[in-house]
Amino acid sequence: MPLKTITREYEGFLEDRKSRFLAFLVPIEQFEVRLEELRKEHRKANHIVTAHRRLLEDDRVEESGKDDGEPAGTSGMPTLRVLQGADLINCAVLIVRYFGGTKLGGGGLARAYSGAAQDAIANADLVPFQKLSRKKFSADFASSSELERKITGLGLDVVSRDYTETGVVLIVEGPEDLLDALDGTADG
Repeated sequence: MPLKTITREYEGFLEDRKSRFLAFLVPIEQFEVRLEELRKEHRKANHIVTAHRRLLEDDRVEESGKDDGEPAGTSGMPTLRVLQGADLINCAVLIVRYFGGTKLGGGGLARAYSGAAQDAIANADLVPFQKLSRKKFSADFASSSELERKITGLGLDVVSRDYTETGVVLIVEGPEDLLDALDGTADG
């Protein structure tokens, strides 16, 4: 199944026997900052359980599920399994739990955390994941504006521009198939 991701934060919610589970699905780049913000915003919360999945440069997937004091295996891993099951990458789920006074048991916790994560995913606009790559393109001064126009037209980003005696060398970032579509002089 093709991988999917998100471009902004989405929220979900679940309540079980007066325990409230607030789920936040965020792009991976916002994970650490959002965790700190939630810890400050929800000082009275009992737990903030997290799970994340990130594609590394070498195409391996880094992933984790953290229970944050809940009984081992009842929260972080069930939440991670929801991310895996939805084929999501480069995103994280943070779930704030307010204890309602009744213990839910291991199975109840697993259902509640995964249910809150599923609700956040159901509210999200999932987009196809595209791995970004970088390629070097060079052009003489006469054709550099045409190359820049093509880059803009394809929605690619210029990471750097180095001017030489004969023209310009651009490092361009974007999805691999679009970089391949740029038929300038690729140097690598």
